[in-house]
Amino acid sequence: MVKEKINFEDSQTIVNLAKTFAGECQDGARYQFIATLAETEGYAYIQQLLKKLAKNEMAHAQMVYKAIVAHSTRQVHNISLDAGYPFVWGNLLQNLEHSMSVEDSEGRGIYPGYATVARDEGYADIGDLFDMISQVEVCHNKLLKQIIDKMKKKTLYKCATPRKWKCDTCGYEATQKCAWKECPLCGKGQGYVQIPIDTGE
Repeated sequence: MVKEKINFEDSQTIVNLAKTFAGECQDGARYQFIATLAETEGYAYIQQLLKKLAKNEMAHAQMVYKAIVAHSTRQVHNISLDAGYPFVWGNLLQNLEHSMSVEDSEGRGIYPGYATVARDEGYADIGDLFDMISQVEVCHNKLLKQIIDKMKKKTLYKCATPRKWKCDTCGYEATQKCAWKECPLCGKGQGYVQIPIDTGE
């Protein structure tokens, strides 16, 4: 039995989209801030990874904004929100751990719940949108977990067996157990070495 579609402006779905827009904008900004912190702490390659995550989050914000515009039957001048948004600070590792927790909450809890509500209210396409965004957030969580684990174990730049290390600046490669302290080709520091993690690409 097909459920009757709830008027979009009166739905919980429009509120959930607005919460997602606000949250994804904050996630994007937070990743930009953490990227700067990564650079300050000497992790240039991690900085680039975080900038990619920031770009992803802003793309999500744009998608949910477009969904609000596409489904609205009139101008929406204001959507009142009652939601909590985290403000946590500290060193790079602390910020990464916090972001990993946020990604887990969004990817495995919040957005799947929003998808269910959207379908219940007759907006299957928005349900699909939430599901796809949640998949990305789960991937973000896994990426951050790998970085955090390596930082804690002090294995960002070393492996038990030889592997190929690559400079993210000039492309120089060498197969060995540990990455160089300074690239033999361009002289960039160890923070520019590509870290062996699964980026999902």
